[in-house]
Amino acid sequence: PPSADDLAEEMEDVDFEDEGAEEPDAETWESEDDEGVEDGMEAQDDSEVTFSLHSASVFCVSLDPKTNTLAVTGGEDDKAFVWRVSDGELLFECSGHKDSVTCVGFSHDSVFVATGDMSGLIKVWRVDAKEEVWSFEVGDLEWMEWHPQAHVLLAGTADGNTWMWKIPSGDCKTFQGPACPATCGRILPDGKRAVVGYEDGTLRIWDLKQGTSLHVLKGQDGHQDPLTCVASNQDGSLIMTGSVDCHAKLVNSATGKVVCVFKMESVTPKAPISEGEEAESNSVESLGFCNVMPLAAVGYLDGTLAIYDLSTQSLRHKCQHESGIVQLLWEESSAVVYTCSLDGAVRLWDARSGKMISEYRGHSAEILDFAVNKDASIVVTTSGDHQAKVFCVQRPDR
Repeated sequence: PPSADDLAEEMEDVDFEDEGAEEPDAETWESEDDEGVEDGMEAQDDSEVTFSLHSASVFCVSLDPKTNTLAVTGGEDDKAFVWRVSDGELLFECSGHKDSVTCVGFSHDSVFVATGDMSGLIKVWRVDAKEEVWSFEVGDLEWMEWHPQAHVLLAGTADGNTWMWKIPSGDCKTFQGPACPATCGRILPDGKRAVVGYEDGTLRIWDLKQGTSLHVLKGQDGHQDPLTCVASNQDGSLIMTGSVDCHAKLVNSATGKVVCVFKMESVTPKAPISEGEEAESNSVESLGFCNVMPLAAVGYLDGTLAIYDLSTQSLRHKCQHESGIVQLLWEESSAVVYTCSLDGAVRLWDARSGKMISEYRGHSAEILDFAVNKDASIVVTTSGDHQAKVFCVQRPDR
């Protein structure tokens, strides 16, 4: 448990202005001794395995795509670990980071694992040899992603650049965006193009081979606020972008044209906002396409999961969470969408009916990231409670 000094330091960062304004958060003030007294987060643990080698918040997780038997996690303790999902056994530590590890991922064939920290130090490790094979320093790191078919790594930085390296040779190419952070990015399924979103609300589709931008969406076509997330459908023909402006845009990747805009009807504020007061903030936090039906899911900071029907471009279901959605993922071969949220729970939703299928708890703080294996039998989560957990989510209807 933290000492009084630790707590005092943390208290300095707390803003007491809104104290008592939001009742639901009251339980976060419980001391450790009250564990399990209320039917709060701590009481129930549905997980099979807990990985507890991190000593601070665990920010990110990735599963090895080939076997789904290994996980890599990165945390606020400047550490990244590769461990076995079946029993939580540590395989090796990805040592040498000097800042919070915020990006981790395995290459498409699980040969390499990459770890990136906030300061921009990226390291690549050969999994079977458990040794570092490459490292590089860029500006402050925003996101990082492996190429779907090759040993090529892409990363976006706070200076607006997107970097691309061949691993382990280190051959490098950069794509210069606007002079503001490249906040999110995704390599399209064809492996030839990448879509990158920026803090100024613009979106660019890059030709990876030529190093040129094929399409730039800005002004009315872009977003009014920073982009938070981007996704593509299975064949890469459609791109979806999400932003702090609460809009999700559907874009034709071949033409660069906006097909439609999904706007969440904002709930009207209860009282007029006086000067100096913050409005209830909301933003798109995560989104993704269903592989088996023309559906897309958008997760919002206010806890709304919206399921949109792409063929009619209309809202099909609204699934409400008590607290903000951090991330969502679709099952690979069904219309089931998973969400993790600030209340520490993982939930499975049937996108056809809009009904919740099940929920899993076990973390005593918010879930910050999660991954689902290929056959959708396990979920690996990371949390502000310094732990990563493995949940079995096999369902009787499979």
